[in-house]
Amino acid sequence: MRALAVFASGQGTNFEALVASSRRGELGGRVVALVSDRPDAPALARARRLGIEALPLDAGRRWRTRIEDEGAWVEALRQRGAEFVLLAGFMRRLHVTFLSAFPDRILNIHPSLLPAFPGIDAIRQAWAHGARVTGCTVHLVDESLDAGPIIAQSAVEVRDEDTLESLEARIHDAEHRLYPWAVRRVLSEPWRREGRRLSFEPAPLGRSA
Repeated sequence: MRALAVFASGQGTNFEALVASSRRGELGGRVVALVSDRPDAPALARARRLGIEALPLDAGRRWRTRIEDEGAWVEALRQRGAEFVLLAGFMRRLHVTFLSAFPDRILNIHPSLLPAFPGIDAIRQAWAHGARVTGCTVHLVDESLDAGPIIAQSAVEVRDEDTLESLEARIHDAEHRLYPWAVRRVLSEPWRREGRRLSFEPAPLGRSA
């Protein structure tokens, strides 16, 4: 079973959804570590409660900037046998040292229907823009900002009675369903990448994924 490392900077609710899916045998892999760039991130405490290794790693002094020494992060994951990296509310950009160590094996979940509203505060961006439909996207990670090939998306209607908080809650619920499903598909079904498009191949007759 593939070993997976989850990266989170905040609460870690998507991380917990991934762990729950794994323990039900629905993820296609097992989560071996929760990695955070913030030593005070609630996700680390959540990992300890779930019995998953909690790994705070030094990312440098500045918040929301690139990791100053990505090589140390790569080595830490290699020591744990991690084959895929799942970003789940991780608030730093990754660059060539890290990306080249896990080519097409880093996934991210973003709280909008990309390419709309990339970057930070995507839900607030959609709310302020007056979008009638938003949602969440799982995509492969490359050097561009929230622009890697899209794996899966889930739409969330913006209701007239919504507040920003109620919209955020429904998008997070959608994320918790979509991310484990998308991870399982990537791990268990054949797929190919052509430029910015990612395509899944149909299962052979008589075989289900």
